[in-house]
Amino acid sequence: MQVIADIAPLRDQILQWRRDGQRIAFVPTMGHLHDGHLTLVRRARENADIVVVSIFVNPMQFDKADDLAAYPRTLDEDVAKLNSEGVEVVFTPSPEMMYPNGMEQHSFVDVPGLSSILEGSSRPGHFKGVATVVSKLFNMVQPDVACFGEKDYQQLAVINKMVNDLCMPVEIVPVPTVREMDGLAMSSRNTRLTVDERQRAPVLAKTLRWMSSQMRGGRTDYSELILDGNDQLRAAGLEPDDIFIRDAHTLLPIVEQSSKAVILASCMLGQVRLIDNLSVDLAPPISDDSEE
Repeated sequence: MQVIADIAPLRDQILQWRRDGQRIAFVPTMGHLHDGHLTLVRRARENADIVVVSIFVNPMQFDKADDLAAYPRTLDEDVAKLNSEGVEVVFTPSPEMMYPNGMEQHSFVDVPGLSSILEGSSRPGHFKGVATVVSKLFNMVQPDVACFGEKDYQQLAVINKMVNDLCMPVEIVPVPTVREMDGLAMSSRNTRLTVDERQRAPVLAKTLRWMSSQMRGGRTDYSELILDGNDQLRAAGLEPDDIFIRDAHTLLPIVEQSSKAVILASCMLGQVRLIDNLSVDLAPPISDDSEE
C-alpha cells in the first residue's frame, strides 16, 4: 500500500493503472475510521480492481472553527486499518495543497437547491465545501466509481446532483448506514460521547424507528409527528436540532405522488451533534374511482 500526499505522484500512479486497464474505486473520508468507513472500502473493492481512499479534514465544510479543531485525527491508526483491507493508495493531502491561496480566493462548486435546504439552511456554506472538495478529489483520483454512506443522506443527494449536472464520469454507489448493535449510526464523532451519553445515544435511532412505524401505519400529520419525536428525544436527555420528513427522492415536502419518504434528524448530546435518517415506503393513495 502506498501513502501519497501530493497530486503529481498520485496522478502518475493513476495513469499507470489506466494504461493497464484497471478499474478504480474511490472512498473519500475525513479519517478517524470506523467499521462504517471500512464497509465503504469493502463495497469499493466489489466494484473495482483498485481502491483509493483519501483522508482529508476539509476546512471548507466546517462552519465553526471549534468543530474543525476538535475533529479527531488518527492518521497512523487509519493507515493501518486501510492496509489491513488491502487498499492500494491512501491519499493524504494537506490543507495548503488543497487550498494553496486560501479558501477565500478559491474557486468553488455550489449545488443550488439541495445545498440550501434542511441542514444547508442551518449550516450555510457547508455543502458548498463538500461539493468543492469532492469535485477536486474526483479530478485528482479520476475514479470510475465512488462510494458514499447513506447516513449523510443530504450529502449523498448533493453529490449525485453535482455529478449529474456536471457530467462527471463517476458512478456513485450509495452504501446503507452501518450501525452499532444497539442501533446507533456509526460516526467518527461517537468517540467524543461520555459513557452516559453513549448509553442514551441510541434513542435517536429508536425515535426514527417509532416515527417510521407511525407513518407505515398511515399517520400523515407530519408536523405533529415531528413534535412527538422531539418530545421523545428530550425525555432521554437529547436536545433536538432538526427533524424533517421529506420526499426521499427530492428532499422536498411530501406530496400526494410521493412513494417514499425519508426522516432526517439531528440532535445534540452533550458536545456532540448526532445525525441519522430512515427511509419509509409510503402507501399509494387510495383511489376514489369505483367500477360502474
